[in-house]
Amino acid sequence: MYAPERQQEILRLARDGGRVDVVSLAEQFQVTAETIRRDLKALDRAGLVRRVHGGAIPAGRLDLEPDLAERETTAADEKERIARAALAELPGDGTVIVDAGSTVARLAASLPVDLSLTVVTHSLPVAARLADHPGIQLHLVGGRVRHRTRAAVDAWALRAYGEIRADVLFVAANGFSAAHGLTTPDLAEAAVKRAAMAAARRVVLLADSSKHGQEHFARFGDLSDVDLLITDSGLSPEDAAAIERGGTEVVRA
Repeated sequence: MYAPERQQEILRLARDGGRVDVVSLAEQFQVTAETIRRDLKALDRAGLVRRVHGGAIPAGRLDLEPDLAERETTAADEKERIARAALAELPGDGTVIVDAGSTVARLAASLPVDLSLTVVTHSLPVAARLADHPGIQLHLVGGRVRHRTRAAVDAWALRAYGEIRADVLFVAANGFSAAHGLTTPDLAEAAVKRAAMAAARRVVLLADSSKHGQEHFARFGDLSDVDLLITDSGLSPEDAAAIERGGTEVVRA
């Protein structure tokens, strides 16, 4: 088990039980007590747990992650406008990576039927929407599927993205800002997003304006790693200008 996976599980145990202790965690994960202390220190620094004598108790809400149904109904009009604007960024005939997320899923649902494109995704909802598209060669990246987002994560997904090059990545984030970069609640999903960014020549972030300034537990890149941000008019012109000064083009749909 990778350290990020172990830390995520420790956090779940702390939330479920109200407390975790070093000795029990070391036995459960078959690692040393010092390794567990480092895990707890990392979670404490992130504000997710508070260390106490012999262990830790849960604290903070940076890992708050709505489920799919809630995300799909939040800012629905804004996400629809973002998805329509993103159609202009599709290559004429090439390869795109479509990340997991409610806004990028709307893009997948909006693809014209006469489109000829290769699409790679680790998102089960995106794959389901594109499986019957007549002009798309669909490649589904495998791995452990997270129930909350229906996204494949971990080693299989990371290895797959390490073996391809795509023209464009349409990526999602739970939070974005110049100060804290691109963030999401889950460490495993952050790792896959980072790998997908490395696999694409051009990175397009699709995120509604409510996510600007938000910060979550797992960071997967700088805002300057994004070539284009497509958001809605709720992002102020001043904030858009500040982002563009960092090198990222902004479209307010």
